[in-house]
Amino acid sequence: MIYLDSSVALAYLLEEDRAPTQSLWGEALVSSRLLQYEVWNRLHAGGFTRTHGEEARALMAGLALVELTPTVLARALEPFPTRLRTLDALHLASIEFLREQGQAIELATYDDRMAAAAHSLDISLFAL
Repeated sequence: MIYLDSSVALAYLLEEDRAPTQSLWGEALVSSRLLQYEVWNRLHAGGFTRTHGEEARALMAGLALVELTPTVLARALEPFPTRLRTLDALHLASIEFLREQGQAIELATYDDRMAAAAHSLDISLFAL
């Protein structure tokens, strides 16, 4: 299972120079419900809602979303081995929750800080 970080979702939606390979979209994809908020916030802020809204909805429909449950939120309050931004801590707490449920997870991210934090937690990275 591949955990989709917002950096990858937004690169795909906004057609940035770095875009994930087509093979990613054939994988079982999961992310935090937080991804919805990050994507829609960025689309609204950039004035892309009208032009990219349908594609964003289709992307979200293809994801399993982990809710920000009390367990996930409690983990995000605990220290991590590296310094993290708040939203990254919530994403990593979601990944750890899934791993505790027995899921094998790889992280798809373009964010170097997120990749370093994942590495410190022994979370494998999906080759983009």
